[in-house]
Amino acid sequence: MIIDCHGHYTTAPAAHQKFRDAQLAGLKDPTAPAARPGAISDDEIRETIEKNQLQLQRQRGSDLTLFSPRASAMGHHIGNEAISSAWTRANNDLIKRVVDLFPENFVGVCQLPQSPAVPIANSIAELERCVRELNFIGCNLNPDPSGGHWTSPPLTDRHWYPFYEKMVELDVPAMIHVSASCNANFHATGAHYINADTTAFMQFIEGDLFRDFPTLRFIIPHGGGAVPYHWGRYRGLADMLKRPPLEEHVMKNVFFDTCVYHQPGIDLLVRVIDIGNILFGSEMVGAVRGIDPLTGHYFDDTRRYIDALSIPAAGKARIFETNARRVFPRLNALLEARGL
Repeated sequence: MIIDCHGHYTTAPAAHQKFRDAQLAGLKDPTAPAARPGAISDDEIRETIEKNQLQLQRQRGSDLTLFSPRASAMGHHIGNEAISSAWTRANNDLIKRVVDLFPENFVGVCQLPQSPAVPIANSIAELERCVRELNFIGCNLNPDPSGGHWTSPPLTDRHWYPFYEKMVELDVPAMIHVSASCNANFHATGAHYINADTTAFMQFIEGDLFRDFPTLRFIIPHGGGAVPYHWGRYRGLADMLKRPPLEEHVMKNVFFDTCVYHQPGIDLLVRVIDIGNILFGSEMVGAVRGIDPLTGHYFDDTRRYIDALSIPAAGKARIFETNARRVFPRLNALLEARGL
């Protein structure tokens, strides 16, 4: 089985965006009608999925996608806590409908109702709802709800601990994933995303989070940002900071996906990072949707890069399937219940 750990509902029906537009209009004009989620039929959902993510699954040869709301549209920096909560719930409910319509192809991962300066503990109820009631298997955690201004404490700060305690209790991992950038210095997908991936890893080096939470698990997407390319730098910094070797200090709890859109990048990722810390991911339909003129293939057709690796088949199987089942225990239980 080929499990894609990184998928977003980037093709949601137009009525869903109209709800968001109404929320934004209400911010500008408090007298505007209250925003309410629009009616979306099952057929509308089927059409948006079958012509996009499901079609690409079949064409590119993956089996199951861990599916979450569109990351760039989480918009935690927009409005207030009530607006974020309503938008988050609508997003997660829509993901649940996709999973119910295509249970063999998608499993839910939730957005959180984060807002700047709001305690992360306020996101616990939505995580519990999504895991216990909607049968989701993980969440996306935004380390920067301010949208590129980085006003939150580092991920190792006790500010985050109430949420980590709930993650441990529920035995679910989090993908570290920022949303849109409202800072003109940082292009959202080309800079802000990669900055966040790299920043999160350095925060983990500086802190002692995994001493306090030895079973906590994070996926750092987009191949780990700049980390694999600068692995010697981070090993050296850990040594200078009198931290244990990275393999002991961080890498028992942190995993990278394969959303790296060229073969040399994947080759480097696998040479530098232990196979056990790499999960297959594509982020389709996502940030990079075009065809690479050098290869004639879509940039985000990442299965091709794994297939081309000069590693044993057993190593590829770990990247494609078994690592994800280990990092997401609720996914493994779901698959075992299906006899898979």
